[in-house]
Amino acid sequence: MNSETTHPFEVRLPLPVKTYDIDFAGIVSNIVYIRWLEDLRCEILANYLPIEQQLERDFAPVILQTQIEYKKPIKISEKPWGRMWISKMKTLKWVVTAEISVDGSIAATAEQTGCFVNLVNGRPIPIPHELAEIYFEYQQSSQVVFLLN
Repeated sequence: MNSETTHPFEVRLPLPVKTYDIDFAGIVSNIVYIRWLEDLRCEILANYLPIEQQLERDFAPVILQTQIEYKKPIKISEKPWGRMWISKMKTLKWVVTAEISVDGSIAATAEQTGCFVNLVNGRPIPIPHELAEIYFEYQQSSQVVFLLN
């Protein structure tokens, strides 16, 4: 994590709007938001546990649920930014939270729940230690800061 992040594993990305992202009403189609969430999640993993390392160890992430609240439409001329972080982590499941904004105004919020599965047997596995340790350290430091304030 760097000094600009406020949440564990936080990433920020520009989310370019392509001509094929626009629906018949001239706004970004709802399905594009799913792709943007995938881009953001992949960025988290690229930074902390690249997919190549996961595949070498026979596991990969799986999405169990996605919830999106669309707050305002995005048009082709606008330049949205996405921000995502891990907001919850349990033994087997994780939750990421995302915000998509345009010019500082939130256009959509989302939350996805997922887990990691063993690619040989398809069963869920515990959160990889690399991620669990970072999340635990962040939680501990956040509690210390809270207690000091």
